[in-house]
Amino acid sequence: MGVTNFNKELSTTQINCGESFNVRLSLTAEPDISSNPTDIVLILDRSGSISGSAITNLKIGAKTFVDIITEATGGTIDGEIEGGSHIGIVSFADVGVQDTQLITSSTDLKTAIDALNAGGSTNHEDAFTKALDLFDNTSTNAKVMVMFTDGFTTTGGDATTITTLAKSQGVIIYVIGLSGNGGVDIPAIESWASSPASAYVTITPDDAELEDLFEDLAENIVKPGATNIVITDNIIDCFRITSISSPSKGTSTLIDSNTIEWNIDELGVNASEGATMEFTVEHIGSCSGEVEVNESITYSDTEGNVVNFPSPTLNVDCDIVVQPEDCPTPVDIEINNCSDSIVFDAGEIFMESIGRIVQVSLTLKNICPNKRVALAVILNEVDENGLEHKRGLKTMTIPAHTRETCQDILVKCIKFVLPEDLSAFDVTDSICPNRNLKARFICHYIDNDFDCCDNILE
Repeated sequence: MGVTNFNKELSTTQINCGESFNVRLSLTAEPDISSNPTDIVLILDRSGSISGSAITNLKIGAKTFVDIITEATGGTIDGEIEGGSHIGIVSFADVGVQDTQLITSSTDLKTAIDALNAGGSTNHEDAFTKALDLFDNTSTNAKVMVMFTDGFTTTGGDATTITTLAKSQGVIIYVIGLSGNGGVDIPAIESWASSPASAYVTITPDDAELEDLFEDLAENIVKPGATNIVITDNIIDCFRITSISSPSKGTSTLIDSNTIEWNIDELGVNASEGATMEFTVEHIGSCSGEVEVNESITYSDTEGNVVNFPSPTLNVDCDIVVQPEDCPTPVDIEINNCSDSIVFDAGEIFMESIGRIVQVSLTLKNICPNKRVALAVILNEVDENGLEHKRGLKTMTIPAHTRETCQDILVKCIKFVLPEDLSAFDVTDSICPNRNLKARFICHYIDNDFDCCDNILE
């Protein structure tokens, strides 16, 4: 059957600057259907939400699936499935219905698919039950279920019990979900599918893609298992790979800080088999917002399976940082050759007395987009009697940000100079006495949407 499913997923959808996340690669391979007879049950959702273009595209996709399986076993379109394999159709709404048994006539299968009409609730439990009842427990054929659904369970019980039983009997379960018709219960779907779920579950928001999804799954099912697999995953320079976990199958090698290679000698040659590999990635660059993690990811094997891993995105949330005061301009001093000492004239630097510099940073919370903020910082010194003495006042304008939502803004490096001869304490036995300070902050928006009404005299 070849590589029947594959996925690349991230452990989270959002990180802060400098944080790490995990990347998980997974794929599944199955033996060649021509030499390993397989019984396949298509479980097709025909509830009310599938009406319109969705059920039309579902029928096209399901019939394409039947044609590909038929031809791969040596049969012809509108002919017979050969090699000992069979396909059955179960459709469901309020209840599940066995529209066909496990049969070999592609014409009868497509006739049953064309007869489907949308209407009713969604009973996944009964659908899986009717599908499991189609299999012959005495048959040595491989057993596969392909479930298509576009909604949550709205009637019947929890399908997990019956899918767990099916998987314990060796049934492989794939799930195709259509999320564009009101959403699907992804946690439930992943619990129904074979493990790892990332390799057996495909979700699409667009019913126009259903034909391609059924076609891709069928084409991979008819290929043999994969050998000499090489997967090379390269991430963008904004990130770096910090660690690799041992894959469940094969070996992984860190080529450089942005590239990892995964090698598997064989997968799914004798039986259905899945493999996963994980590695940890750290954000190190200046990129922020919605970022595509992949630079590239390639797949190759001896059998020529076509695998196109998805390219997931990650939202990198970096603080907005404003520095209202520049640091003093440095003066360059150069020591030439082998000089042991140097005499340098830095110009006129006036210093009234010894003192200290207080540097204040603060975070303005939930600042709306496209609005400047007026900020004042008041610094006072408190003497031993609790009285406050003025030491400085700074006012500044914080520029507007252009993010889509309100953001926290980090304001850094607001500096005050405190000469020691202004100390509130009369201390003569120490050049660095303790000093107690209080800072107060006032801020408000400069920009607003208020306009005065024009006076109109009549």
